[in-house]
Amino acid sequence: MTRWGRLLAAGAGAVAARYVLREVCTAPVGPALERTNFRGRTVTLAAGPALAVGAATAGALGAGNAPSGAAALVAGLGAGAIGLYDDVVGARPEQKAAKGFAGHLAALREGRVTAGLLKIVGVGAAGLGAAALLACDPRVAAHPRRQRHGTLGRGVDVLLGAGVVAGTANLLNLLDLRPGRALKSGMLLGAPLSGGAHGGVAVGAVGAAAGLIRDDLDERVMLGDSGANALGALLGVSMAARTGPLGRAGILAVLAALTAASEKVSFTQVIQRTPGLRELDALGRLDD
Repeated sequence: MTRWGRLLAAGAGAVAARYVLREVCTAPVGPALERTNFRGRTVTLAAGPALAVGAATAGALGAGNAPSGAAALVAGLGAGAIGLYDDVVGARPEQKAAKGFAGHLAALREGRVTAGLLKIVGVGAAGLGAAALLACDPRVAAHPRRQRHGTLGRGVDVLLGAGVVAGTANLLNLLDLRPGRALKSGMLLGAPLSGGAHGGVAVGAVGAAAGLIRDDLDERVMLGDSGANALGALLGVSMAARTGPLGRAGILAVLAALTAASEKVSFTQVIQRTPGLRELDALGRLDD
């Protein structure tokens, strides 16, 4: 992808995200998306679908061919849609009791299907669809380690790719606890992924994130599960596209470890105790 192509994809992501944000905020559904953030300020979840649509369309534009473009659309729009469902339905009082993966499983054992559990399944399905589409991309299929695999190996490879997409979506969602944190994390992760033949998907996602970060830092909007899941899923597509089976397995192991750690450790507390991370996290945010 050329430098001008990257600039076009990034700009398209920012413009599309801003346009969708304005349209959602002024639509009849706009008031229903208003929430109170951790400081008691009224914000809108409209940034979630805005990010999902802007990042997915720009990522598809920059993907370079139809299979990877379709993978970007399935991952970004799929994860964003199921995240929006959880943002709306999961806010109901009867849904709030189940926290974390363990909480959703406990509710299932009691015969209750939570919005959070549906989100886990839905994001996983979006990841699986995106990974299957990536397998149709000749550039991805040409990886040397894939050339030696039979049908079973290719199936395992697709499952690993699905895990990377869904796991990255979940990680960005876990970070979305303070204004700007998930967008900053996504932009930092996306920057090194923006080069090479598979960089266009990450470029589109980073552009959309850049288009919304000022509103997020100023506490006018909130990404919610919709935006954080979409951003993470698209970055997961970019990672899965450029790695072979071993690389996917390594990334998935790291994502699984971080997810398991989040059940025991507060990422916010870790960030607050770590010089450098603390200052980066607070950069551009409104004063407490």
